[in-house]
Amino acid sequence: MKNFIFFFIVCTAQFMPAKSIKDFDKLKFLIDSIIATYKGDFAVSFKDISNGKRVDINAHEKFHAASTMKTPVMLEVFNKVQQGKLSLNDSVLVVNSFKSIIDGSEFSLSLSDDSEDELYNCIGKKETIYNLVFKMITVSSNLSTNILIEKVGADNVMKSLSQMGLQDIQVLRGVEDSKAFDAGKNNTTTSFDLSVIFENIALKQCVSKEASEKMLTILLSQKLNNMIPAKLPVTVKIAHKTGSITNVQHDSGIIYLPDGRSYILVVLSKNLTANKEGVEAISSISKRIYDFMME
Repeated sequence: MKNFIFFFIVCTAQFMPAKSIKDFDKLKFLIDSIIATYKGDFAVSFKDISNGKRVDINAHEKFHAASTMKTPVMLEVFNKVQQGKLSLNDSVLVVNSFKSIIDGSEFSLSLSDDSEDELYNCIGKKETIYNLVFKMITVSSNLSTNILIEKVGADNVMKSLSQMGLQDIQVLRGVEDSKAFDAGKNNTTTSFDLSVIFENIALKQCVSKEASEKMLTILLSQKLNNMIPAKLPVTVKIAHKTGSITNVQHDSGIIYLPDGRSYILVVLSKNLTANKEGVEAISSISKRIYDFMME
């Protein structure tokens, strides 16, 4: 009798629906349905860290990186710290004069085009590398970015990305290098490559465990929260970095659910009719994925 009961339980279990198994093909369909309602081009990379399941849409298509390139710059700063070549407590002079990668001619940033203005009051004074990184990520300071790129070298950023197996992210220059822009020398990215960076940070395997933890702390302090976090409950923690230029909107990061699970989400957009549509599309995609994960 006991053997019969055991056989019945096993056979019944084989034919019971596996509620814990999610239909990721369905999720792709749902994301595609949202994208179809907007004019423009989109790329999405999603990864459920708990089971390794991915959903990728146009994941290897190149997009202007906008401010998402600031995440690889942060990575390289921590790489230099790991190598003993820098300290986060080092102080550097705040300047607003940079060299074009085209001919070495000098250019400066305009306060009106930057999302952070306090650092401009510190020109001629010193600021710690940590504070510059914090401003670069949390409020997307262009001035901090250019100071740090000249400190660590864009070529070194590229070398570190290559060592991670990432070939499609191109960090060629700082912000507002108009001669480089006119020559078509732009920073580019793909949703897939960005997702790999954030996965390594989430797994605390980016540079080192300590470096990953410090990068997470900075990313969790993000102040620009109108895309991935916008429609999610406040109990959801998000470590992320945005990007925006004319007709381009991006957001990329790690989403931590209250139950302990986490996932990576990168959404890139270009050729938008208006930036607000990109903001709405990304926040809607983020909400749809969150709902899917919580089903």
